[in-house]
Amino acid sequence: MKKNIALFAAASTLFLNSAVTVAAPTAAKATTVAELRDKALQSDAVAYDIVEGLTTEIGQRQAGTEAEARARVWSVNKLKALGFENVRVEEYQMPTWVRGAETAEIIAPFPQKLAVAALGNSGSTGEAGLDAEIVYFPTIEDLRAAPDGSLRGKIAFVSHNMKATQDGSSYGAFGPARFVGPNIAAKKGAAAIVIRSVGTDYHRNPHTGNTNFEPGVTPIPAAALSIPDAENLQRMIARGKPVRIKLKLTPRNIGMQTSGNVLAEVKGSDPSLPIIVIACHLDSWDLGTGAIDDAAGCGIIGAAAKHLQSMGQPKRTVRLLWAGAEEVGIWGGRDYGEKHANEPHALAMESDFGAGKVWAVDFRLPESANALRAQIVSALAPLGVVPRRELAGGGADIGAIIAAQKLGIVDLQQDGTKYFDLHHTPDDTLDKIDKAELRQNVAAWVAALGYLANYEGELKPELAQ
Repeated sequence: MKKNIALFAAASTLFLNSAVTVAAPTAAKATTVAELRDKALQSDAVAYDIVEGLTTEIGQRQAGTEAEARARVWSVNKLKALGFENVRVEEYQMPTWVRGAETAEIIAPFPQKLAVAALGNSGSTGEAGLDAEIVYFPTIEDLRAAPDGSLRGKIAFVSHNMKATQDGSSYGAFGPARFVGPNIAAKKGAAAIVIRSVGTDYHRNPHTGNTNFEPGVTPIPAAALSIPDAENLQRMIARGKPVRIKLKLTPRNIGMQTSGNVLAEVKGSDPSLPIIVIACHLDSWDLGTGAIDDAAGCGIIGAAAKHLQSMGQPKRTVRLLWAGAEEVGIWGGRDYGEKHANEPHALAMESDFGAGKVWAVDFRLPESANALRAQIVSALAPLGVVPRRELAGGGADIGAIIAAQKLGIVDLQQDGTKYFDLHHTPDDTLDKIDKAELRQNVAAWVAALGYLANYEGELKPELAQ
């Protein structure tokens, strides 16, 4: 999530340069968008119904599993019932890892059990488990600096100092402990690795999530400790005695399995206009029921698209992408990008950061769309949403199609202050959804889509210069 300084400067120029003259929207259209926005803000059962249905009738939806397959069937039925067109599934194959037994306990000098969860793609200790001494690294950079071979026969323990941030930027800063820590430890000879969970809560809930090993690097057992347990382990180490841990992880790779994307459309009246794609991801990790990550996103974009239909037929087709297999490698987003690379798209948006209130909006649009930008900013203002000078970056499941076609992007930035308390934990459940904040998200999406879907000008930044 680090921001590129050059892009920041370009964004500043776009915001400050308002010399481009374009046709203003009609008063009738502005009133329609405002009315729909306010209707969504006051009462919107569709979004919550989607979240409640997915978490209740399907539950955990790990990619490549039978549960994710049931989620696709559920989604097709729901999207058809909501009146969307061209509802279908696009399947693909992907390698699939599944969880097994997972336990951890301190053997010496202070015997006690720990709360632990295997990371996606972790290797197995075998049924007997692994008993070894801990080598402590306060940060991922400390692990990188360890001499090659120095961890042979040992279990690496990597900590970090992640704090809550509104924009979620701490994930990019401290996530590498999970993203690449196990690979680094394996290359240095470690028998296994445990990390402080990449999260911000103080419940004894470890945070899972994917890790990856380079080709030729044999996966080692890799797990996350709950934050209270990780801090307790640090205190044990600080007492100066060698600490031994017994770790048992028995995950399996079950080979290539079927996953898929669910697509649906609000058909536009002008087929010559490139489409808009709006995305969420359908899969979830297997510890919780995936309410905030990312049933909420599917509820938000589904409800917003349903409201758009009530305006009458928009000029542009808006396609919903409920992507599969995001958590384990963005397989669905990549598959969509490959299969639709030659189909004209104009702009992409994504909702995949829970259900916290939208507080800011970022754009990546041409200067010729400055009036459109102003319309959206004005429609969002009553919701407490402010424009930033950051360039929009999109999200994981729209990344491939954005890269293929250099699309315009609008990011509705959600408040992520509490997001990493729940992210990838057993606590990601329906009760964490705030209905009022969910409605505010839908209202913000309605305010943006109402204008974007009826805009006939260029939306791709590079094609309108």
